[in-house]
Amino acid sequence: MVTMQDVARRAGVSAMTVSNVVNERHYVREETRRKVSAAIEELGYTVNTTARNLRQGRTGVIGLALSEIDRPYFGRLSALVVRRARQHGYEVVIEITGDRREGEMAAIQHSRLRSYDGLLLYASQLKADDSSLLRADYPIVLFGERTYTTPVDHVVVANAEGGALAARHLLERGCSRLAMVGGRWSDGDDADVATARTQGFADALRDAGQVLDPEAVRDTPYTLPASRDAVGSLLAVMPDVDGIFCATDWVALGVMRGLADHGLRIPEDVKVIGFDDVEEAAFARPSLSSIAPDLVGMVDAALGLLVERVAGSRGADDYREVVGGVQLRARESTADERGPAIRAPEAGGDPHAGRR
Repeated sequence: MVTMQDVARRAGVSAMTVSNVVNERHYVREETRRKVSAAIEELGYTVNTTARNLRQGRTGVIGLALSEIDRPYFGRLSALVVRRARQHGYEVVIEITGDRREGEMAAIQHSRLRSYDGLLLYASQLKADDSSLLRADYPIVLFGERTYTTPVDHVVVANAEGGALAARHLLERGCSRLAMVGGRWSDGDDADVATARTQGFADALRDAGQVLDPEAVRDTPYTLPASRDAVGSLLAVMPDVDGIFCATDWVALGVMRGLADHGLRIPEDVKVIGFDDVEEAAFARPSLSSIAPDLVGMVDAALGLLVERVAGSRGADDYREVVGGVQLRARESTADERGPAIRAPEAGGDPHAGRR
């Protein structure tokens, strides 16, 4: 087994210098860093992360608490976190909160009791005044759309911007009777995925001289059966709807089924756009237009915040929020029936990679 001392002898430096290079400390000269890196590659040296973690008082494990993992968005999010965390030398343990406040509180407690180095928490139920739970000495980074009374480490999607993108796209495609399924009007005290996407959608319509009818926003569980059934209640109040924005792609797939059950064609009679750009969107028939969040960039940002917090490289009161960008993926479900379908870019790399 190749040791740090072997690398030091090959590079002609001390073992401490090799340690400084391996741990990416900045005060090593670039020439020395290149020499050590070359020796590491030649000898095939790998860092004993278990020993290092023990010396640093760490476990090398972080928690990831999600509402669920059996839907495409959360499945992709968890897979990305696992892959990217390994690049930082961490393994990931996944907790399921069940989209309940009690589950989110339990995830925080379990992560502490199990001595994880930190926690990535998708928080949908924690309230604004729960920020004190999230600012303790234990490293926590939040995914989610709620706002908090004091700053916390927080990574969010540009939900309002995404809702506005969907509205403008439907208007550009000739829609004039617009609705939303999976949306919800805010009562002023709450802010989550549903309310933020609804507000962005409504604001963009208002800017275009249209008013979103409150009855045209159907608050429904994000399940396929509920989304399918919401179509019937929507058509009862808006039989001439010609464009529907769905809060998620999962909701959109249910809505597409519901429209077909009522004998309506997509996109000829009703155009449909979702949010999340899950893989299934491109394979639906017709393929589903969607608002694509920068999931890769958001995961990288969340892990970066968590690793910094674990390492103690930020001050105790240095909390940060990162907003991940969004991008339109236009496909057949919003195509102009008078012309060819608008399709997403051809495959040739990860369309989600990088920040948008």
